[in-house]
Amino acid sequence: MSAITAESTDYEQDYYAWLMESAELLREGRLHHLDTVHLAEELEDMGKSERRAIESYLKVLIVHLLKWCYQPERRGASWELSIANARDALTRRLSDSPSLRAQLPDLVQVRYANARRHAALETGLAIETFPVDCPLTVEQLLDDAFFLGADAV
Repeated sequence: MSAITAESTDYEQDYYAWLMESAELLREGRLHHLDTVHLAEELEDMGKSERRAIESYLKVLIVHLLKWCYQPERRGASWELSIANARDALTRRLSDSPSLRAQLPDLVQVRYANARRHAALETGLAIETFPVDCPLTVEQLLDDAFFLGADAV
């Protein structure tokens, strides 16, 4: 039997210890000892964190694809590597959380305005250079062989 009791570590006092104790209580099936309110909040936060990670990778990917398209003279291995890394990270995250795939079209639209702004800042080009709406489909974003060309916009 575990040394964890109902008076165990408080969520506010030692978060790590609280997590470890909660995991142990779950494994032991001692559900009545769980701090269910905080546990539910943490599970929701984990889901939000996954979603934010996907949004972040989408932004990086879109920025570099826009730069690739609008500054072809500056294309290089670092941009290509950044595109490949973002796609790889997205693929891994989506394989771990496939339910987020259905949210990708909305996430692309949410992140595109910020990606467009960053592309303008990074390239020194006017923001009006870049389309107001994302010129990329989810399929294109995830396709390892796709690189946005000037003919695509």
